[in-house]
Parts: sequence; C-alpha cells; structure tokens
Amino acid sequence: MPAARESLLDAAFTALARRPWSAVRMVDVAATAGVSRQTLYNEFGSKDGLARALVRRAADRYLAGVERALAGSAEPRERLTAVAEWTSAAARENALVRAMLTGCWSERLPAPPLAAVPSSSTVPAQRRADGPLPTPHDLVRIVRDRAATALAGPAAGPVDTAELAHPCELVVRLALSCVAAPPGEGGVAELVRAVVSAPTPTAGAR
Repeated sequence: MPAARESLLDAAFTALARRPWSAVRMVDVAATAGVSRQTLYNEFGSKDGLARALVRRAADRYLAGVERALAGSAEPRERLTAVAEWTSAAARENALVRAMLTGCWSERLPAPPLAAVPSSSTVPAQRRADGPLPTPHDLVRIVRDRAATALAGPAAGPVDTAELAHPCELVVRLALSCVAAPPGEGGVAELVRAVVSAPTPTAGAR
C-alpha cells in the first residue's frame, strides 16, 4: 500500500520535527496518517524499521535531487553549481539529509545502524529497509560518480569519466563545507565558480 506507506513516513517526519525521535510514538504516527497502528507495524515491522525507512527515503530524495540538478543545464560548470546548491539546501532544510552527509547524528534524530540489519520479520525486506544505509563517504562517492558520468556524456569511456571525478568530488566536498559553515554573500554558487574551472568536454560529450 504505497499511499499508506508515504502517509506514515510523512507523519513520522512531521512528528520528528516537533519532538525527539525517542518521544515519537507509533500510535501517534498511525493516527496522524489515518491508519491503524497494526497497519503501521505491518508496513515497517517496528519503530526501528520505520526509522530505517525514513532515513532511506531521505537519501533517495536527496539523490533524486542530484539527478535533477545534473539534468538542468547543458553547461558542465552550471551543472556542478546546481549540485552544490542542492546539496547545501537539502542539508539545511532536512536534518536527516544533513546527518547522512556529515555523519553528525544529534540526539533528536533516529540513528539506525548503517549496516544491513538481519531480521526474522515477515515484512518484505524492501519495505523494512533492511539493506545498508549510505555513509557520508558513500553519498560523496555516489554523487561524484553520477556527476562525472553525466558530464562525460553517454558515449564517453571509463578514462573520460575518471578525468571528471576529481572536480566533481571537489564540488561535493565544497558543498558539505558550506553545510558546516554557511557562506556569505554570493553563496555556494560563487564559491563553486571560483574554485572549479569549467570541466573540459570529452570526446564522448561532443
């Protein structure tokens, strides 16, 4: 039941904005979503399962935003600027994204183990989100590789893509530094344009 699942995750996220995760009650999440508590347990298995699904959704939505940023312009440096701006904004607006990108989990947040979690629950694994959750290193690598692939173009070879990996990783790490210490006038975009020269188009991108 995808609609109920999204409603439950929305309700849990709203509750988390108002109180620490330790004080969020499953019965309240279910009531806010307009379903029974049994439906909540059927969908996620436990409060820990709900936490993992909440974190997984935040990661997936962040990465979907990266894809949109990479698709928004034909100019390589503007694509990287958009990725940096999205990363900074997403971390500023969503505490779960900020925690995943920085590794700093406050006491207010759920902090599920990042490793895969074995479970004997009858709830399907993809709904429990039992697989590994991304570390900050994982997210940097994923964004770097997606950006390099997008900038290199569909006809590029491994060497072309590898040459773009360094500037792409630099931009991601620059964005993360802006999460910790917000930039002044000009914002993230000015910093990216100042330190990253326009990546040279490869043969595959022409």
